[in-house]
Amino acid sequence: MDAVSDVLRAVRLSGAVYLNGEFTEPWCVIGQGDATLYAAFLPRSERVVSYHLITEGRCCAQLADNQGSAIHLNAGELLVVPQGEAHIIGSDLTLSPASAAPLLASQLQTTPGQVMKLSYGGGGTGTRLICGFLACDYTSSNPLLSSLPPIFKVDMRNDPRSAWLESSLQFAAAEASEWRAGGAIVLARLSELLFVEAVRRCIDTLPADRKGWLAGVRDRFVGRALSMLHAQPAHAWTVDELARKVGLSRSALAQRFTDLLGQPPMQYLARWRLQIASQELLIGGKSIAAVAEQVGYESEAAFNKAFKREFGMPPAYWRKHQGAANDASAPINALEPVGEQRAAV
Repeated sequence: MDAVSDVLRAVRLSGAVYLNGEFTEPWCVIGQGDATLYAAFLPRSERVVSYHLITEGRCCAQLADNQGSAIHLNAGELLVVPQGEAHIIGSDLTLSPASAAPLLASQLQTTPGQVMKLSYGGGGTGTRLICGFLACDYTSSNPLLSSLPPIFKVDMRNDPRSAWLESSLQFAAAEASEWRAGGAIVLARLSELLFVEAVRRCIDTLPADRKGWLAGVRDRFVGRALSMLHAQPAHAWTVDELARKVGLSRSALAQRFTDLLGQPPMQYLARWRLQIASQELLIGGKSIAAVAEQVGYESEAAFNKAFKREFGMPPAYWRKHQGAANDASAPINALEPVGEQRAAV
């Protein structure tokens, strides 16, 4: 399996579409963490990724605290906010952003978990959005999610390689506009698919001089090394063996890997093993010793020491703590008092 597929599988994406909105100029709203809204659609998670699919019209968006992040969006483009940061979206970003929470509150109470509809604005030219989010686990140490830009867009149309997206977007718009049995699960899976495709296109369009995990995946040699490390994480890899398999000298691979990812290959592998272990501890019934062996540790003691260094607690305590946390109904990052929350649009 390739590295991108591996890290996406590790975060256990769980998607949902919550809003089918029609906005008319002039309009401007702010999106921000809303624990009540998240709990109605998503399982408890470490991070919530926000996205907005523009199906008609155009708008602009930016991070709430960064005017320099402004992006212009047209129909067929997908806006992604991977870290769930507060963001503003509207026809004019100089307007004072409104909170849509009061407008959505009654629908959220009467039909929790169903796609809500919202019409808002001054009555001018219209823009239609399908808004959703994805719950993700283990984002603090996940190399892909931590490498994505804090806000970005991708064009989900006009690509001959993926004509299937055109019909998928039309299907999403139809599903979001009316209630049908099974619609929630259809839109959830489509949310996950759109995010994966957005990640792939983000990688394809990276500037040539970009550093980071995404650039490493795209690199001919480092990408192959990452794929091998992810395919066999428990293998007793050495830089010499990796270099030989990708066709570079040991020093050349080590330098190239470190330049792009900011850490040498064996350090990367050690952290990836621990991320796999953290997932196994949470979702599986294996003993700690079995998990340690599965990810390549020769002794439970060595595994315990490395795990505590990475996660701040021993694996046994981590398993108990995370299991208890997952019984709660709201995402870990949605900690604002309900009275102070603004719209998650």
